[in-house]
Amino acid sequence: MPTNAASTGSRSVGLSIMRSLQWKDSVSVEEPSRSTVLPMPMPLALPDIEDEVLLARYPFLPQGREHMRQVLESNGITVEDLIEAPWLEDVRTRGRLRLLESVMHKDGADIATTVDLSTEVGRMTEVLSFLHAMLVVCASFNERLLARWIEGEATRADQLFGMDSGNFELLARSYFSDIREQRNGRGDDSVFWIPMADFIELCPRISGTYWHLANRPVRGGWVCMNPGAGENSRQRTARLLKERIRENLSESCVERMDKMSEEFAALFADPVERITGLLSERVEAEMPMTAAVREDWPPCFESAISELNQGVNVNHVGRVFLAAFSRAIGMSQEQACSFFANAPDYSADTTSYQVNQIYERGYTPHGCAALKTGARCPVQPGDDRLCDQEWMTHPLKYLRVKQRSRYREGPRSEEEPEVESDEAEAANS
Repeated sequence: MPTNAASTGSRSVGLSIMRSLQWKDSVSVEEPSRSTVLPMPMPLALPDIEDEVLLARYPFLPQGREHMRQVLESNGITVEDLIEAPWLEDVRTRGRLRLLESVMHKDGADIATTVDLSTEVGRMTEVLSFLHAMLVVCASFNERLLARWIEGEATRADQLFGMDSGNFELLARSYFSDIREQRNGRGDDSVFWIPMADFIELCPRISGTYWHLANRPVRGGWVCMNPGAGENSRQRTARLLKERIRENLSESCVERMDKMSEEFAALFADPVERITGLLSERVEAEMPMTAAVREDWPPCFESAISELNQGVNVNHVGRVFLAAFSRAIGMSQEQACSFFANAPDYSADTTSYQVNQIYERGYTPHGCAALKTGARCPVQPGDDRLCDQEWMTHPLKYLRVKQRSRYREGPRSEEEPEVESDEAEAANS
């Protein structure tokens, strides 16, 4: 989560952008009355949640940590009990299932898989199973496992929040500085508005034209989350909440890992070994086999694949470059799509569509200068002799030099290669 200074900066930027925009009359959504429009809201205190069913269904809520502590204390449960007490085997079983669903399933944990939350035992099981799964992930100190688990839990939350009409505003206020619901009196046709500061902070992490501020109705510092992409307003807003949940889970896990001793982590050795073994098998099965010689790949291409394979959320420039470079070196669309299989926000349909667009339109890969500007060049001076050459302005040049040095008379890495001028490369360098 950003520092106070960063948040203030975001609000200042938001106000500046807001003043330069005009209300989009073409959007068929009624604006809130001017009398209800307030200046940019400041962050609010967390709302109180006393409903134990709600806290059990969403144990990752910011209010959930205190509730989790109370569950442990009221039942006299220690961490050692959570690991080995026979009477808590159902908790561990549910925790393993939840962890497997989050890590191994492409679309996150199965939202239909739950326990009976109407009973005290069921609520305790759901809360402590989440804690057990989190402790296993943290004890692994495995970034790929951490990224997979966080994405699975955040995706599950996105889906559940989008369906929870009765509690949605309360849940949203746990993550947004404020939210407003505009009721249209037509069943589930309510439209939600969120402060611009929240939207500006979270929308850059989501791809798609819907999430560009210029495409959103804006009024008095509030952004309209009208329906789009086959989702209603609540589901669109839940997609933004997913980013905040992912962020909070990451911070919570990093905090736990920083405090976790090796002795404590060793207590989870068995479940850690099982889940990391399954994850390694899954990743190996998903890793594509290509006709390209991997040793010839430029570092920028290699690093994008490696990061995605580890569950790192590669930025937009990196993703477009990866697909365009795959096309340029003759890989099939299926092979290019498979590189994204471990991305934290992976969707098979979305990936297939976006990669197909890049292949059909014949995108030329970014050049070195564009990659550096987009924070996608992983090479520092001295890391790679070939990248250090002044004439090395495009990853395709890197590939050609590598191929020539491999299949012709010998390496020419310190001389400028006889590469024909490529206007497309120059335009993207």
